[in-house]
Amino acid sequence: MNTVNPHTLTLPKALVTLIAGALFGFGLSLATMVQPEVVIGFLQFKDWGLMLVMGGAAGLAMLAYKGFPRWLGRPLLGGQFLTQPASWNRQTLIGSAIFGVGWGLSGVCPGPAIAALGTGNTDIFWALGGIVLGGLAHGLTARD
Repeated sequence: MNTVNPHTLTLPKALVTLIAGALFGFGLSLATMVQPEVVIGFLQFKDWGLMLVMGGAAGLAMLAYKGFPRWLGRPLLGGQFLTQPASWNRQTLIGSAIFGVGWGLSGVCPGPAIAALGTGNTDIFWALGGIVLGGLAHGLTARD
């Protein structure tokens, strides 16, 4: 019997992923989240526009994660909906704190940093370097 792994990347899945990523990057750019000075203004409670963006994104994500499995039964491109149990522990707390401090100091979050490359902001390479180093440090110190 020849079965196909439902998690195998196929052309339709790759195209949907590409379109979703481009739409996400466009949305981040439109919301000015690719501009570190705007993000820092938000973090200093001077600019409330990003609060609406983040609230809308959180609401839409919650709707998708909780609603799609109930409404669709299975993903449109095959496979199955998976859950990933998460628990708070010391590593999660430390990682969250480091992420928050880095975000607050630089005004750059990983998603918008990658989207900012499309705007020609070459200064973002410093932040991306920090993101890569942080990911590498986590990979070297993470417990299984």
